[in-house]
Amino acid sequence: MSDLKSLIRTIPDYPKPGIMFRDITTLMSDAQGFKAAIARMAEPFRTEPVDAVAGIEARGFILGGAIADRLGCGFIPIRKKGKLPWKTIGQEYTLEYGVDVVEIHEDAVASGSRILIVDDLIATGGTAEAAVKLIRRSGGHVVAATFIVDLPELGGVKLLAGHGVKSHALMAFEGH
Repeated sequence: MSDLKSLIRTIPDYPKPGIMFRDITTLMSDAQGFKAAIARMAEPFRTEPVDAVAGIEARGFILGGAIADRLGCGFIPIRKKGKLPWKTIGQEYTLEYGVDVVEIHEDAVASGSRILIVDDLIATGGTAEAAVKLIRRSGGHVVAATFIVDLPELGGVKLLAGHGVKSHALMAFEGH
């Protein structure tokens, strides 16, 4: 993974002092790096039945759409409050630096369907936890969650494990 890790830019003190922001846009702009990241994120789920990928706004849309295509399944957008045009259900979550709400269409998840959650990074796990709750409230089963980056010191993977959700991350960065 060191080849992909070298493609991720670190921006100190963004969005606030003390945060080391892991910017995956530099990885996505590299054609071979992006292709390899998608392949590696999808590979553990290639032989598992996945009915849809749920991508978390915004970078999770880019990654999730590509992974859904690779797995031959549908895509469900998980968006910030007020962005979806149909009837929605929402879930509040705590960010590293605030509180927000994510939503899905109330008919986005078929009962019993197997959903893979995708995002670029897991930190505290609040957004991913909200996604798990939305999928389950909709009658879906969360297969797993997959990310490019894990920030293990912030405990997001452990939070998801506490909800019975296994996580797959391509790499970890120490620190915030």
